[in-house]
Amino acid sequence: MKKCIFLASLLFGVFLESLACTNFIVGKKASADGSVICTYNADDYGMFIGLCHYPAATHQKGEMRLIYDWDTRSYHGSIPEAPVTYNVIGNINEYQVTIGETTYGGREEMVDTTGIIDYGSLIYIALQRSKTAREAIQVMTSLTEKYGYCSEGETFTICDPEEAWIMEMMGKGPGSKGVVWVAMRIPDEAICAHANQSRIGCFLNGKKLNPKGVYPALQSSKKNSKNATVDLYYSKDVVGYARRMGWFSGKDADFSWKMAYAAPDFGGRRFCDARVWSFFRHFDNGFDRYLPWALGKDPQAEDMPLWIVPDRKVSVQDIEECMRDHYEGTALALDSTSIGGGIWDMPYRPTPLSFEVDGQKCFNERPTSTQQTGFSYVSQMRSWLPRQIGGVLWFGNDDGNMVAYTPVYCGNTVQPECYNTPGADAVTFSDKNAYWVCNWVSNMVYPRYSQLFPSLKAVRDSLEQSYFAQQKAVEEQAMRLYANSEEAAIKYLNEYSNRQAQQMLARWKQLAVYLIVKFNDMAVKPEENGAFKRTATGIGAHVARPGFPKPFAREYIRQTGDKYLSPE
Repeated sequence: MKKCIFLASLLFGVFLESLACTNFIVGKKASADGSVICTYNADDYGMFIGLCHYPAATHQKGEMRLIYDWDTRSYHGSIPEAPVTYNVIGNINEYQVTIGETTYGGREEMVDTTGIIDYGSLIYIALQRSKTAREAIQVMTSLTEKYGYCSEGETFTICDPEEAWIMEMMGKGPGSKGVVWVAMRIPDEAICAHANQSRIGCFLNGKKLNPKGVYPALQSSKKNSKNATVDLYYSKDVVGYARRMGWFSGKDADFSWKMAYAAPDFGGRRFCDARVWSFFRHFDNGFDRYLPWALGKDPQAEDMPLWIVPDRKVSVQDIEECMRDHYEGTALALDSTSIGGGIWDMPYRPTPLSFEVDGQKCFNERPTSTQQTGFSYVSQMRSWLPRQIGGVLWFGNDDGNMVAYTPVYCGNTVQPECYNTPGADAVTFSDKNAYWVCNWVSNMVYPRYSQLFPSLKAVRDSLEQSYFAQQKAVEEQAMRLYANSEEAAIKYLNEYSNRQAQQMLARWKQLAVYLIVKFNDMAVKPEENGAFKRTATGIGAHVARPGFPKPFAREYIRQTGDKYLSPE
């Protein structure tokens, strides 16, 4: 089994270049305020997507739900509608259930090309039909077992205000109309993460495999039955299928999901698990012991645990910062120790991840924060508040490092225009659209990062600090309204959310104009009292010309020898 770690497949390499997302998970006893927290970076080059909305509805018997692939928009088929569906805004529903994902691929022969339901459609169908995370697991597994699953191997984050779960799922080959899967509850006091590499290993922990599976336990409420103590679910043939295919021959207790179905190769460790490693090390001072695993080259390296207990309580703000991570302060840091970031020390690298130089295979690092993010969120779920007030999706429509996460309450029924802009798409710019305005700014900043990013960060942090400063008062007012009218509270929070998003867009437009004026032509215009300086005659004051940053200048001259040395 050790050998398969280094049998990198061409399919996985291609997959990594196109799809790569990141999810972080925080249990309610691990968070600073008792929230369950989870995140999602939706990463894919060329992706244009905003804040989706599915309104609550009732459906007639015989009404069908049409399934269009979330990635390609191609039609797959149809399934019966549920009698009642719930309001969904983004990746959270009105009951605060939140679902995210990362795709790990796995064995390509397991993809059921004849299946009806893809991973993206599965997420939003489950959100429309579930009041709890356990209910979402039941919906997702029962639908794919009946109608087939046409996506690659997937890791899902499934959370509600009480619990956090990680579930991994794969099809059983073309025409199978079936899936194998395993779902594990993250301990309340723990944090977890996944990033395009299967993470669930040996899950039985010495327990005997239930030959019938434990799926029936999902049909009972976690609050009203002994099944509330169940923290593991799996398909009845989760091990048997691997045996039949010749991928596993040991004892049931020793079965490892990821080693049977998606063994980590170099890319799975360096490009994917390294993001998990970097997240964990923010909350565990001793986590560098797993650096050899993250580096991906040592076949004997110790694998990381699925979850850890953090060394301090974790806040929403902490998690937002983790979504902006570029391996700072680690052996994988994208900093001035390399010329890869260019003159102004950009912590981003051009794609593809893999490339060749004079016949040698090379690669770039792949941190959590990446320019290919289409949207990013941090979901905050709180059990002690009315459900429409307790759930907040902190949302951004670009790379998390380059946006201010604005609050979107889970009961919202109307998206702000900037996150749902008529006429805007992947090839149609609109200055009314957050994706395009945020990308306009970020693409100015990327190549001149150390010079321009401080201005962006100041605006970003100021906006976010204002949102958190207002949160208590806003929710207290919502509670007062809720006491008399649930609808009034929802309307108030919806209007507040949309107002913050639109104000963010206006501020980002100002930032775009400021950056082009301030840093035009690689010079820097001086300011005084918040305004650009002028001469006595009214023209712009003389610009500063900072030239090369010293570390880059030193390396530049070292590499060019005496070519650019002035004669005595």
